[in-house]
Amino acid sequence: MTKIDDRDWLLKAIDLSRRCPLSQKAFCVGAIIIGAKGDLISTGFSRERNPREHAEETAINKAIEQRTDLTAATIYTSLEPCSPRLSGSKSCTDLIIDCGIKRVVFALYEPPVFVACNGADRLREHRIEVVVMAEFAELVEEINKPVCAEK
Repeated sequence: MTKIDDRDWLLKAIDLSRRCPLSQKAFCVGAIIIGAKGDLISTGFSRERNPREHAEETAINKAIEQRTDLTAATIYTSLEPCSPRLSGSKSCTDLIIDCGIKRVVFALYEPPVFVACNGADRLREHRIEVVVMAEFAELVEEINKPVCAEK
């Protein structure tokens, strides 16, 4: 992928996060999975199908339901994939590692509102390429301002 492609897909993921049902207990996140040839595989946003499901989790589950091979895919997510989860569910970082996604692009490191996240570091430890496009962090912060302001 080129930087222009990364920019466009990440902005689309950020736009998806605006569709999240509001919650005082969780971030609004959008995620898009793109195949090696630049084809759209799946999308997801927080609480799209289940009040406890994260954006990356939704996008990955949709791809798995379609029996799509994700081993050469890139996931674009507005916020750093979670590592620990208060719910005890498998983290988005673990889901990404387990399904074989090789590249993760996001805009904002997860603020320490709920947990101390180390998703990006864990992904790198598993030799997954991590690209942080911090130039879009303010957009994600603005979308999540109500959650961050409450803490």
